[in-house]
Amino acid sequence: MGKPRMTQRDKWKKRPATSAYWRYKDQIQKMGVTLPESGYHVIFVLPMPVSWSKKKRAEYAGKPHQQKPDKDNLEKALLDSIFEDDCRIWDGRVTKVWGETGQIIIRETA
Repeated sequence: MGKPRMTQRDKWKKRPATSAYWRYKDQIQKMGVTLPESGYHVIFVLPMPVSWSKKKRAEYAGKPHQQKPDKDNLEKALLDSIFEDDCRIWDGRVTKVWGETGQIIIRETA
């Protein structure tokens, strides 16, 4: 889930995009996900559409995901979920790939 653009209006008018973002944030916090301040590699595995054929699914599995959401929006949503103030984060790598099911893989690199 990428972080949506939010406005003051979102405080009283709940849009589906912002409601989904708050649910995602709550889920990450409940799971107790942590990240170091530096030296991490986060891999976002984005699920392939159900409508894709088995042949296309096999072709794209593990390949780079080059569509929206942007990797920086995915990372921003994750960091905002984990840290109250994420300005301490100074080094990290993010990758996004296609997969059968959506998942977030976190690896320490340093």
